[in-house]
Amino acid sequence: MAEQASKKAKTAKSSLLEALDFDAERYVALLGRLMGESEKLQNNPAQGLYPREDACSNHVLAALEMYTGPGGPLTIERIAFTEGRGNVIIKYPGATDQSIAFVGSHMDVVPANPETWKRDPFKLTVEGDELHGRGATDCLGHVAMITELFLQLATKKPKLQRTVTAVFIANEENGEVKDIGVDKLMETGKLDALRSGPIIWVDCADSQPCIGTCGSMWWTLKATGKRFHSGLPDKGVNALELCNTAVAKLQDHFYADFAPHPDEKKWNFMNPSTMKPTQVKCAAGSVNQIPPWVEISGDVRLTPFYDVAKVREQIAAHVAAINADLSSLRTFGPASKYSIADCQGHLEFTWGEGFMEGIACRLDTEGHRALVAATDKVLGVAKPYSIGGSLPLVRNMQRGGFDVQMTGFGLMSTYHADNEYSLLSDMRKGFDILRAVIADLEP
Repeated sequence: MAEQASKKAKTAKSSLLEALDFDAERYVALLGRLMGESEKLQNNPAQGLYPREDACSNHVLAALEMYTGPGGPLTIERIAFTEGRGNVIIKYPGATDQSIAFVGSHMDVVPANPETWKRDPFKLTVEGDELHGRGATDCLGHVAMITELFLQLATKKPKLQRTVTAVFIANEENGEVKDIGVDKLMETGKLDALRSGPIIWVDCADSQPCIGTCGSMWWTLKATGKRFHSGLPDKGVNALELCNTAVAKLQDHFYADFAPHPDEKKWNFMNPSTMKPTQVKCAAGSVNQIPPWVEISGDVRLTPFYDVAKVREQIAAHVAAINADLSSLRTFGPASKYSIADCQGHLEFTWGEGFMEGIACRLDTEGHRALVAATDKVLGVAKPYSIGGSLPLVRNMQRGGFDVQMTGFGLMSTYHADNEYSLLSDMRKGFDILRAVIADLEP
């Protein structure tokens, strides 16, 4: 009898939550205001671009202002560890300490060059279902959508057991400047209450649960040789040949040491771990000179079933072995040598500052079950996937005891790209999915 009453109450509450209706006109208007600030939200310290996330959150706070304060249905806190770069925590309190949280939607964006865009990247352009502009997919579109969800909660006022929380974060797009965003929120205990329920990290794409990401590390291999006239190759040490061949050998070692892992299939990873070169530079000179030094840089994308420290240890050992015996490397023709009487070629391998760890979301939690069920309900099919891209900080949150699940409703094909856009219909479905997650988790 009690079970039947509980099911009846849950059905009634689900119907009440379904009354939360995405207001497309209001959503587009807010997104337009957020995107109007996007030029100030670009994040790339190397280019002198330091975002002011408060320019974004000012509009969010203004949209929700009438629902906050004494007796209001929402509580809002803007927490800044650097002036002008606040994080925003919004709560719709429930009757218990249990929670459901939507975290990770960020208020900074990657840079955009107007000269390479077909439209002004720093304003919203609406063309039918398409919403064009920097941040439409990553991630201002999500900030506006979750704000709309809380506007609906504030006006419809469903009585919930769980507290629904949103955390809009600063400084997601670049980790060069520390202690600004979600890492500092965790360190200062501002997210501790969210351990009592699942966290849905809303900063992915294509409207399906993302159950895994890769870690990423950046590396540079520098080869030093001897400059000489290319007509006398036996008198020089060709740093370009040395570097190219050494990179290829290191890749062979990497793929032997970190072969496809059996768990990658379970988590539906599109690709295994990879190590690849992506950039090259060398000493200035002419084409008829053998270059004295060359640097090849690239990255490692590491599935979360392998350890970052082990990768670094293995690569260091392989570089040391090659330096100890350069004759182990392939040469090109009888005049090609990496060691001559007055020059010993040399390799120096360095890792870029910092790295991101990958994550394999837990598949046995209420958060995973609710997200998959909600996606299936709204879209008619749920196809969880994992990707070689990287998200900062999610592994740290998981390690800190949070049930982190991931999704997002922009378009993967436009992530960080020129002419970024999203679909209004996808954001509407995203709203419905998050609403269905709340309903599913209500007792």
